[in-house]
Amino acid sequence: MHAKKAKSEEDISDTDHIASEAHAVLDLFSGARNLSTPVWVYDVDNCRVVYANAQACRMWQAESEADLCARDMSKGMSSTVAKRLKQYQTDFIERQTTFREMWTLYPNGKPVSSSVAFRGFRLPDGRMAMQCEVLERADSEPDNLRSAEALLHTDVKIALFELDGPALYMNPAARNSIGGPSISFLKLFVNSKDYHVMMFELDGSGEHRMVAKVKTSTGKRWFDLSAKLCSDAVTGQPAVLLTAFDVSELKIARDKARYLADRDQLTGCYNRAFMHRLIEGLASTEAMQCTLVYFDVDRFKSVNDTFGHEAGDNVLKELAARAQEAVGPEDIVVRLGGDEFAILLYEDVGCVHPHQKAKALFRNLSGPVGQGPTNIDVNVSMGITDFAPAQTDFESALRQADIALYQSKREGRNRYTTYTDEMGAAALDRARFKAEIEAALKRREFVLYYQPRIDLRSGNVVSMEGLVRWNHPQKGVVGPNKFIPICEETGMIDHLGQQVLELGFEQAMRWQEAGEYMHLSLNISPRQFADDRLTEMLETFAKKPGFPTDRIELEITENVLIGDLDDIASKLKEITDMGYRIAIDDFGTGYSNLSYISRIPLSCVKIDQSFVSQLPKSGPIIRLILSLGKQIGATIVAEGVETQDQYDWLALHQCDQIQGFFIARPAPLNEVDVDAN
Repeated sequence: MHAKKAKSEEDISDTDHIASEAHAVLDLFSGARNLSTPVWVYDVDNCRVVYANAQACRMWQAESEADLCARDMSKGMSSTVAKRLKQYQTDFIERQTTFREMWTLYPNGKPVSSSVAFRGFRLPDGRMAMQCEVLERADSEPDNLRSAEALLHTDVKIALFELDGPALYMNPAARNSIGGPSISFLKLFVNSKDYHVMMFELDGSGEHRMVAKVKTSTGKRWFDLSAKLCSDAVTGQPAVLLTAFDVSELKIARDKARYLADRDQLTGCYNRAFMHRLIEGLASTEAMQCTLVYFDVDRFKSVNDTFGHEAGDNVLKELAARAQEAVGPEDIVVRLGGDEFAILLYEDVGCVHPHQKAKALFRNLSGPVGQGPTNIDVNVSMGITDFAPAQTDFESALRQADIALYQSKREGRNRYTTYTDEMGAAALDRARFKAEIEAALKRREFVLYYQPRIDLRSGNVVSMEGLVRWNHPQKGVVGPNKFIPICEETGMIDHLGQQVLELGFEQAMRWQEAGEYMHLSLNISPRQFADDRLTEMLETFAKKPGFPTDRIELEITENVLIGDLDDIASKLKEITDMGYRIAIDDFGTGYSNLSYISRIPLSCVKIDQSFVSQLPKSGPIIRLILSLGKQIGATIVAEGVETQDQYDWLALHQCDQIQGFFIARPAPLNEVDVDAN
């Protein structure tokens, strides 16, 4: 009871306070009390009526002025209406504006539509309130009333502008977003070019739609603008009716999607698809000449293998940044994929010639790239070609630049080469030869020639090395120096290596079945060794009954050992666990790091023929290798023995085995004339 009584007294106190405020300004409204139209004063800040005449009380269905002043008008008020009233308050303060609009009020929840005039009213405490006067009740059709209400509450920005002056009308959404009515149609646009395009189109067709960046109260935003020429309903003067939708998020999302579609995600360079579209777009420019630069990183795979793929990515990002800095703002840098980049250089009259740009680019690209506490030495090889987009498509130009790049690689890498027609002809011959090799692999035209290895102590043939040859139907026997490089470049070395193993293993089985105790040595390329299918194939043969794995030696080069040594050692152990033997071929010419010798299961070390050919000058090096072989228990074989002096020196210094033309040249097995014991 006491609580209810206290609350009742508080309510009475609040009502008396509101009423006293109303009476405090009574003298300002003595004339308004006698008006036959409803008039009241609304405190925008506190959402309450502070004064009302009798007609206003009846319209609001209030028992008295005090009853009306006690109501909290914010209850049930939409945010749109609240913002609109705040806009009015600002305009009253800044410009002493008077508004006349059709409003729908809701006394006790029942709609009443009226034409209302709004004026500023300064309260005794200095705050700006709003005087509201109902001019006439609306007798409009329901659709008209609803359209007026929709115009008030919609989020669509609608405004009417003088052609060369300020806004004549803004709905609440436009007013809240675009700003006050003083803003002109011209000043609405961030880019004046958009305004002039809009006016040009309006002048021609009377309407236009465009997406443009607009100045708003929250900053610059993207809007979908629809404008129509019309006449002001009050003055009859020409005006522009503008409807605007904020599409900033959609525009940003589309721009980002377009950016991602055109860009390489790692480096931020343009991608291949963008370059295609660009060249197609330039095809209509008859006189345009361009230069295409194509480059890649020398031995990029070894960067990834040695330092890791994160380091490789850092190298690519650094090269992309260097390329962007070295070329002009109009030139296009493209990452084609992997470590391959292309740059489109434009030929501008009076500017630096594209070839000079390309040379400067080459100088700027190479150099160390920081990776933590270490530096990675980076060099590039580059191909350059000139072309006219109107006559040559992108892929054709890229092929020419690729041919020039290939020439740079052949001449030792870390250089640039300009394409010539002679290079193109040679590349065409190479492509035809490649096609011949592919066909030869399908027809299994490759055969093994055999070169014996003899034991220097007994003089007996103890092993044969199987060496691949191409039995060409027209050209006869083709040596490996003709086709191996192309196979390595194109990846056909995998297929060729598989055929070599199959041919060698079939011969080993024939020796086994014939009771001949002969060892066989076969070469494994670095690419073939890295392929997981190698161990699968070796295991398949090892499981065959009677297969002599202990008499098959697989020769790898030192380059195979570049990379994760733990993984490499594990793979080699897996192979030796099957019974196969491992030899290091061309020892001393590759990755000569003695630390790996103790990590891998070696059975044989083959001294490269470049050392044997320099005997006796190279004697100290060979003696060191012979000593190493004894320490690790590996057989030492000297390759490329061609003279009696070389033979005698190696025998004197207790080399285990020799191989070379002095003993026998590689030949078909039935022509090897050294008896096997």
